[in-house]
Order: sequence, then C-alpha cells, then structure tokens
Amino acid sequence: MLKIALRSLRRRWMTQVGTFVAVALGVALMTVMGLGLAASAALPDGAEVVGLNSMLGTAGGVSSFVAAFVVASTFSYAVAARRRELGLLRLAGSTPGQLRRLVMTEAAAVGLAGSAAGIVLGRAGAPLMARWTVTQGLAPAGYAIGDQTWPLHTAFWTGLLVALSGAYAASRRAGRVGPLEALREAVTDERPMTPGRWVAGGGLLLGAVAFVAWRLGSDPGTLLKRKTYTWQPMLLISACGMLAAVLVRPVVRLLMWVPVRLTSYAGRVVRANAAAGIRRTAAVAAPVLVMVALTGSLLGAAWTVTGAKTAEARARTGADYVLTGGRLPDSAEIAGVPAGSVLAVADTRLTVLEEGFVKVPTEASAVDPAALAEVSRLPVVAGSVADLDDGGIIVTEEWWQHRVGDSVPLWRADGTAARLRIVAVMRTGTGNNGAYVTPRNAPGAEVSRVEVRAPASAAPAVRAAAAHYGATAHTKEEWLTTTHPRTNRFTVLGYVLVLGIALLYTAIALANTLLMATSDRAGDLRLLRLAGATRGQVLAVTTAESLLAVAVGTVLGTAVTAVNLAGMRAALAALGVDSPVVVPWLAMGAVAGVCAVLAALCTLLPAARALRRRTGRRRVRSGETPGIGAELAELASV
Repeated sequence: MLKIALRSLRRRWMTQVGTFVAVALGVALMTVMGLGLAASAALPDGAEVVGLNSMLGTAGGVSSFVAAFVVASTFSYAVAARRRELGLLRLAGSTPGQLRRLVMTEAAAVGLAGSAAGIVLGRAGAPLMARWTVTQGLAPAGYAIGDQTWPLHTAFWTGLLVALSGAYAASRRAGRVGPLEALREAVTDERPMTPGRWVAGGGLLLGAVAFVAWRLGSDPGTLLKRKTYTWQPMLLISACGMLAAVLVRPVVRLLMWVPVRLTSYAGRVVRANAAAGIRRTAAVAAPVLVMVALTGSLLGAAWTVTGAKTAEARARTGADYVLTGGRLPDSAEIAGVPAGSVLAVADTRLTVLEEGFVKVPTEASAVDPAALAEVSRLPVVAGSVADLDDGGIIVTEEWWQHRVGDSVPLWRADGTAARLRIVAVMRTGTGNNGAYVTPRNAPGAEVSRVEVRAPASAAPAVRAAAAHYGATAHTKEEWLTTTHPRTNRFTVLGYVLVLGIALLYTAIALANTLLMATSDRAGDLRLLRLAGATRGQVLAVTTAESLLAVAVGTVLGTAVTAVNLAGMRAALAALGVDSPVVVPWLAMGAVAGVCAVLAALCTLLPAARALRRRTGRRRVRSGETPGIGAELAELASV
C-alpha cells in the first residue's frame, strides 16, 4: 500500500496541495504561538502579559480548530471524488482495510511534510511576531523568543495528529466503497449521510444547546466571558459541518426559488447540479461557514458584551457630569451644587477569603455613603445602600458570600486585615462590577473621578470647579464614550489576528476544493458544450454553482451566529441587563464578498482551461458518462 499511496500522491498531487498548505500553516502558527507563550512565561506578571497570553492562546486554539476542520473537509471530498478509482482497486482485489490504510498513508505523508515545513516557517516567524507585539505595545520591551524546544515538538506532532484525524473519517468511508462503484456512470451522491455523521453531528448540536441551557439555569454570566464565546461557536460550526449533507439541499432550494422562476433553464441546471453533488456543494460551503460564523460570533459577542457594559454603567449612575484627571480632592465643592450630590470615587483593591482558604483579589470603590445613595442607582437586590458605614461593604451576587448580614474576612490594599458586614447585595450584571466600601477601608486610595448630579444650569460651575482642580469635566454620555469603547486594544488586535488566520484558511480551502472539483468535472463541462451550450453559458452556470455554494455557507454561518447571539441575549436578560444584540453585518458581508470573489476566480480559471481542450467525444465513446444526468433528468421532467 505504501507504493500505491506514494504513486497516488505523485499523480494527484494537486488534490493534496490545499491539505499540505493547511497543515503547514497550522503548524507554523502553533509554533509561533507556542514559542510566544514560552517566552512570555519568563516575563514578570502584569496586565500586558495577561493580555498577550490571552491573545496568543486564542489565536493558537482557533488556528488548530480551523486547520482540523479544513483538513477533514478536504479529505472527505477527496475520497468522495475518488469513488470510482477506489472501486477499481476493490475490483483488483484490494480489501476494505487496504483502502483505509491507503488513505491514512497518504494523510501521514502529507502531514509529515506539512508539519516539517510548518516548523521551519514558524521558527523563522516567531521573532517577527515578538518584535511586532513589542512595537504595538502589547508586550514589554524585554519580550524576545528563547531557545525552548517543547513548542516545536508540540506543534509538529499536533500537525500530524490533525492530518490523521481529518483523514480518519474519510478512510472509513473509503473502506466502504464496493467493487461495483467502478461501474457507476453517474456521480450523484445517493447516500451522503452515514450513521456516524448523524451521531456526531446530532451529538455536537445537542451538546451546544444543552451547554447554553445549563449555563442559563446555573450561571448566565459564564456565557458573557471571552473564553466561553470564543470556543462555543466551534461546537455549532462542527455540528453544521457534520450535518451539511442534510442542511445543504433545503438551503439550495430556498436560495434558488426565485432564480428558477426567473430563468428559462440556467436556474434549474444550477439547482440540479448543486443538489446532485451534495458533497461538492458542502465541501465548498464548509470553509465559508467557518469564516462567516467565526466573524459573526466573535465580533458580535465582543461588541454585545461591550454594549451591555456601557448600558449597565449608564444605568448605575445618576450623575449628569463626571470630572476626571487632575488633582481631584476627596470632597469637591461646587458652587450651587449640594455637597450630597457630589460623589468622589477612589479606586482600591481588596483581597477576599473565600471558602475559608482561597484568597481572591477584587476591585473596589471607596465612596461617601450619603453621596453614593444620592448620586448612584446601584442595582441592589437585597439590603440598602444607605446602610453603608466603616464596618460595612456592598458586594455583588457573584461573591462567594453574598447574604446581607454576613461577615466577610478580607485584606485592605495596605495588607491590614478586616471583617466587614454585608449591608447590600447588587445584581451580578455583566460581572466584575466590584464592591463599595468607605474611604477608611481604602488607605492610600486616590480619587479617580468625581460624579456630579446637577441641572444643566450648573454646567458653568461644574466646569469652573474642574478647571480649578486641573481636571476635565464630561457629560455622562461623553464619559461613557471615553471609558467604554467598543473593544479594548488587546481584543481588537487579537481578533484581527484570529480572523485573519481564519480568512487565510478559508482561501486555502476554497481554492483547493474548487480547483479539484472543477478539474474533475471537465467531462461534464464538455458534454454541456456538446449539448449546445455556448462557452459563456457553461462558464456562467459553473460559476453560479460555486457562488450558490458560497451563499449556502453564508446562510449556515449566519444561522450559527444567530444561535450564539441569541444565547448571549438570553444570558443578559437573565442577568437583568437591558441591552440589544450587536450583529456585525458589515464584517460578515465583507467576508462573504471575499469568499464569493475567490470562488468565482477559482472556478472560472480551471473551467476555461478545461473548455479549451478537445471535446469529450472520445470519453463518451469509451463509455465514461459524466455525472450530468441529474440536471438533464430534472430538465426532462419539467
């Protein structure tokens, strides 16, 4: 089998180019991210290091998932396209086990070559990544790649495992090919779904739904965390990929309902081809599904959470003006404004003892109790803000102890221990909303802002007071815009990196699948020419089929996005946050447009090349009937 596998790779090397590039790119990225994480471990703790580790870890995880998805999809379609060839091997005496070993041997050869190339590329690219992160301010100046070798071993063997895992299901399908497949004249997909795909796809779908339902009932705030909404879409994407053969046909009928009625024949031919070649359509739609779903889910989730935090901050304060910067005093005096309507907020840090032995650091605000009750609109669910004193604390429901009257052991910012009584409990909301104490429990804390509740007529006095303290006076909306941007810098650059990786994989998968599919259909295209279609009509129909597959992937990706964002909206409702869901239509449309342009190019070029060859009379006379019977049969029935 080894000799046959190597000969098959030499003869059909174009079909494996996309798999090789996907594995090589995936291993290169894993190498870069692994070396980056290893180098960051030597840096001192800090916000920059935490953000850097989060960005590198997310990019590495997403690249591994997309690489596995692309490789599995490519191998699945490659085996389906070689059905007649595998049937001939069965006629020649090959056993199902030998066919499985043939496919796995090809995958191992491609995986080894791709992993080796990826290690070389990743080792060369890691220093470039380190310099870029330092230039962008994402890492301290001392950040540099070291000489660790474990990331290289991890990336190499992971790449080989991804290639073998992606080919495993395809090898099982190859083993089920019967000898009579060599005699089939049509290449329509009569049984695209196998019991294994039903079980895997259904299990992933039920698992994704069950996880959201479980979290909504137990801890809705988990669905708003970046770690959750980064990997959660992968469950639905994998489920749609497994069930694509079932989902494609109804989506094709829906999308082609109008074109079929507006065209004389082209719409019906496109619909028939797409419906007959389910595997081909699903293989083209799969990478588009991944890209659209990741773009919509990741950007939509990040923007929705940021919008929810902004709405929550707007609802929590009744201030009309906010003073920031300068040298703000503990109690600012503003002419014409009562002292109780001026709230000075000083940021501090507490360390709370949870479960009797776990120390958990948390952010807190030191405020005057009377001014807090007058200016703020905290979402209190138990107790009263007015009861806050030097022996009390206001906490949220996410604290381990959150019952009014309980005594909480903690340490102040200067390390002194204290036990404070819970006087009020706030709704959890979007999380990380901190606690409130009096200035006595925040030694050394400096005022970061002053919130002022005053009518519009007091605006000159507020601005005069701000100028006196060297501060800047903002209206509430101006302050919210300044302190609650759509996304922070780490998140923006992280998503640029992640989605850039996914888009690159999408381009590889689309180009590989379409080049392979269009080349294999050269006989179909020539037969259409013999049936009377012009060269332009054949190219138009073939391109329309590819664009239809891209549209199918876009629809499925949009559906995955809708389900993910619906779960997030339900979580916000359960947490009592009234904020709309943000759908990144522009980004999703741009991604779909790029995929459509790429699909058109990768279809037109090989199709035009195939039509320049001699007609397929020789192939027809030799008894090899191309798989165009599906659309001709449908046309005859109309």
